[in-house]
Order: sequence, then structure tokens, then C-alpha cells
Amino acid sequence: MAAPAQTTGLTYDDLASFPDDRRRRELIGGELIVTPSPRPRHQQVVAYVTTELMLYVRAHGGKVYPAPLDVCFAHDDVVEPDVLLLTAAHTARVEERFVRGAPDIVVEVSSPSTRRLELGRKFELYERYGVPEYWYVDLDADRVEVYRLVGEERYDAPELLLRAGVLTSPLLPGLALPVHDLLGPPEEETA
Repeated sequence: MAAPAQTTGLTYDDLASFPDDRRRRELIGGELIVTPSPRPRHQQVVAYVTTELMLYVRAHGGKVYPAPLDVCFAHDDVVEPDVLLLTAAHTARVEERFVRGAPDIVVEVSSPSTRRLELGRKFELYERYGVPEYWYVDLDADRVEVYRLVGEERYDAPELLLRAGVLTSPLLPGLALPVHDLLGPPEEETA
């Protein structure tokens, strides 16, 4: 894994000093990124994924956290995935105010305002810091993209799962999430 570049931007301490105003704030390379509150469908997907993963870790060990919870990769690289999972072997990464280092799985659910960030800078960050699996739930394309690290260096081409697919993970033996259930009803049915 590559070492993070040095920066003179903001740090986790700066981020922690902002008021709790329900805005999502993240740091990438010391740069502050603020995104708006998510939409209802986004939150339904987050709730479904969180619930299913919580049921899994209850039986197998580990920890699951939905946003808001910071993941601190470095003092100037702090993000807030929609959902994160730590296997039982890595629960010691949970500190008082954040998770230090790479979760085993991060889940991001697309929003019009965050798509470029999640498939660009956050993707690169997750890859660089060695997050073994990145699940990107693309609500516009009605699919799930699963990225897995090849060795410890880069993500392989994504596994693309459409509504008829089932999401599984080598990190979570026995887990089987029907993509149709994960995505919920299409946008036009939720309006």
C-alpha cells in the first residue's frame, strides 16, 4: 500500500471541531468535502444493508456501523462510508470516536451529488488503504458493483450484480443478499 502524500490541509482534529449540524464532512488529502443529506431511497438501502449485515455479525462476530461514523485512514484522510463492516479479527480498530484503518467492507450508496466522489476519490482512497471489499450500490443503474482487492494493491474489475443477482462475499461465508431486496423498489415505485 502506498503511503499517503504529505499535506498542509485540514486534519481529523479540525474535522472533529465542526458543529454537529447533520452535514456529512470528509477529508481526502486534507481537503474538506461536504455533501448534502441523502434521499429516502438511499436511506432505505442503507437500512437494509445494515440490518442484514448486523444479523450476520450477530451470528459470526464482527461489527457493523452505518453512517455517521468516521473512518480515519490518516490524519488527513477521513471518510464516512454509508455502511462499514469489520470482521471479528479486526474489531480492535474501533476507537472512541472513529474506526482507525481499513474496514473489511465499505458500502457506498449512490446519490446524484456524490457519484463522482464515490467512484473517484473515495474509490482510490479505499484501494490505496487496502479496504478488501468495496460495495457500490448504483441506484441509477439499478445494480451493485463489488470491487475486491487483488493482493493488497488494486481492485479487480467489478463484479456487476443486477436485480436478479445475489451478493455474496468470501469475507462473509454463508451471506447471500438478493440484489432485488437490497435495491428495493425502483425509484418510480417509491415516488
